[in-house]
Amino acid sequence: MAFRPGGAVRGAAAVLPAVLLVLGGCAAPAPAGPSSQEIQGLLDRHARALLARDEPGYLAALDPALAPAARTEFDRLATIPLGGWSYTVTDVDRTGEGRATARAELGYRIKGYDSGSATTERVLDLAERDGRWYVTGDRAAEGAPQQLWQQGEVTAVPGTHSLVLGVGQSRDRLREIAAAADRAVPAVGDAWHGKWAGRVVVLVPASIDAMGRLLGGPADSYRGMAAVTTGRAGGGPAAPADRVIVNPDAYGVLGAFGRQLVLTHETTHVATRERTTPSTPVWLSEGFADWVAYRGTGRTAGQAAPELGRAVRAGDLPAVLPDDAAFAFGGDTEALARAYEGGWLACELIADRWGEERLTAFYRAVGAHPARDGAVEKALREVLDTTPEEFTADWRTYLGERLG
Repeated sequence: MAFRPGGAVRGAAAVLPAVLLVLGGCAAPAPAGPSSQEIQGLLDRHARALLARDEPGYLAALDPALAPAARTEFDRLATIPLGGWSYTVTDVDRTGEGRATARAELGYRIKGYDSGSATTERVLDLAERDGRWYVTGDRAAEGAPQQLWQQGEVTAVPGTHSLVLGVGQSRDRLREIAAAADRAVPAVGDAWHGKWAGRVVVLVPASIDAMGRLLGGPADSYRGMAAVTTGRAGGGPAAPADRVIVNPDAYGVLGAFGRQLVLTHETTHVATRERTTPSTPVWLSEGFADWVAYRGTGRTAGQAAPELGRAVRAGDLPAVLPDDAAFAFGGDTEALARAYEGGWLACELIADRWGEERLTAFYRAVGAHPARDGAVEKALREVLDTTPEEFTADWRTYLGERLG
């Protein structure tokens, strides 16, 4: 029922009070439902029971129809050394008599590895029975990624500096990945002297499609990538935790050197995450990760940059450093390779000419700038005492020297 002011009011002034009284009585009462505090308390008890491995307490918050799926999740989580599990209710929508839907942020930490929580958005359906509220449904919010334990039974392989969690993978394969991650961490620590955890968590899903679900995107977006690193850039030590996610298909076809290179590259992203901000161009973040990965391996520039080498020898010397768009996946794979190789050689140039400490200082200075505009220019001037034009010219000369 709606009231529309207008010409119909004229001549009806005498009955208007009565009409308003009737209209006022037409409004249905808001459906009864729980408060945010009530739902928060319910989820707090649910989370405490999970951490205490109290299955009856964990199931107490749930509708009996949800119990079988919840028991499966409870069992799968037993293999993960959880150091924290919490919900933060962000909204409650009362959908009818004795029914509601809540949105909550789920945060969890892995003991001994995470300084902050990995987070994801959940949607919870609730129903009231005999004065108590129960969770009747629990699903990922639209666009939120799936979690590894929702994909199957989790196998955990701890390393010296790593924890590898896999679904649908043999323990031997996970041990091999843990060994490579254990070698990556000290290699990164030797090159990057900034503060970081010095540990890495690696997730290995069963397939490229499962990898896409962990990342909340289509599998084709990651088909050519052997691994990716998640995490919020520049978020500081309390930012959501980083995870290295391995593409089992692409990683599996690499040789031992390639697999090690991938994990050292991705571990560098974990180490530098706090200093990597929207001010950091992709050529620097990816080039630096490759520089760390290749550092000390004895690989020549021709071996490490074959696509760019072919272009340089063909007389196709790039005019400028690669922009962010050049690193987009799904297009020309050779152009993508040239972008990565160009970023690596830019970092290699800085390390060769100005020294490794200046390279890491340059990386920090760029990330510390309040905006992308001017970040590289200011760092070039203050850290390397050069200009963008001079640096670009030096880089082009360096490409010819190393790859020609």
